[in-house]
Amino acid sequence: MKRIEYNKVRRLQPHVFEYNGEHTDEPVHMQLFVFDEEGYEEYKDVNLERVISECTDPKQEHDIKWLNLHGLNNPELIKNITDLLKVEPLIIGDILNVHRRTRIEELGDVLFFSIKSVLPEEEHDVVKTEQVSFLLKGNTIISFQEKRSDYFSHIRERIRTGTGIVRKKKNDYLLYLMLDAIMENFFITLEKYEERIAQLNDEGRTNCGANFIERVEATKDNLVFLKRAITPLREALLSLKSAREEDEYETIWKGTRVYFARLHQKCLELLDQIDYDLTSLDSASNFHFASQGQRMNEIMKTLTVFSVIFMPLTFIVGIYGMNFVNMPELHTHNGYYIVLFVMVITLIVMVIYFKRKRWF
Repeated sequence: MKRIEYNKVRRLQPHVFEYNGEHTDEPVHMQLFVFDEEGYEEYKDVNLERVISECTDPKQEHDIKWLNLHGLNNPELIKNITDLLKVEPLIIGDILNVHRRTRIEELGDVLFFSIKSVLPEEEHDVVKTEQVSFLLKGNTIISFQEKRSDYFSHIRERIRTGTGIVRKKKNDYLLYLMLDAIMENFFITLEKYEERIAQLNDEGRTNCGANFIERVEATKDNLVFLKRAITPLREALLSLKSAREEDEYETIWKGTRVYFARLHQKCLELLDQIDYDLTSLDSASNFHFASQGQRMNEIMKTLTVFSVIFMPLTFIVGIYGMNFVNMPELHTHNGYYIVLFVMVITLIVMVIYFKRKRWF
């Protein structure tokens, strides 16, 4: 799990923006939807000039406009896009700074919402995330995706086919749908981890591998990482859920806030499940250490019993191993066999005694 690192000295001017994520040579791709209840228009790989033309067209003033960007490695393009909504410069910096925590903020008539989203991965060793930011103003919503991963295919299909109520609602309902899609990916990721946790618990009760604790701790780190991503989202959704008509977030219609309340409930379910999984992993670790301790106690018990059994035999051998001249037993004709017989009888008696005491 990576820690967030901040530069102690900002080397850039306040209005000079820089993307601080992973830079790639892939250009920024933009897709634009313009729709209302009657129909829609879709533009793939649209350029900046077309975006400005569509968003400033007075004939489409009341249409919902959704612009989605894949990639943040072109700060100049991001600035030009946000200039359409007359966004404050500090918001542009927050869009390009992918290490900030999830938050919601309304400046004037512009709502800014940033969220950490989990990237689908086949491997469980590392949790990868991307930052997704949203800007809402009037009938326009802009979504900024750090990496090219699409959770919104079903939303686009709803717009194309007119399924559901997405074309009947405003852009705040579209924001709800996109947040819901991102949270569903959290559930899918967590479900994969639960399968791994079940395997670790079964392994911990049978035969733990050499790297069992290492895999348990790696899984716990990833779950904590997920929890850190979800907790601020819960706080942001709580502020939306608790907002009243006279409160902030004027860009969110009061009739839509019930949907954000459902998202808040999903956050609580995710956090509860993560806490349960972390407790389950702690139990697996404790069981592993208890099993190791019990196994070590059994080994020490067996070694102690054998040591005690052979202690009197060693004592007898030690006595008759002394090379004194005046030792009458040395001249006994059957002394060797008598000593062996005494040693065997001593061994048998001690084994019977220990068995009755159930010491082994």
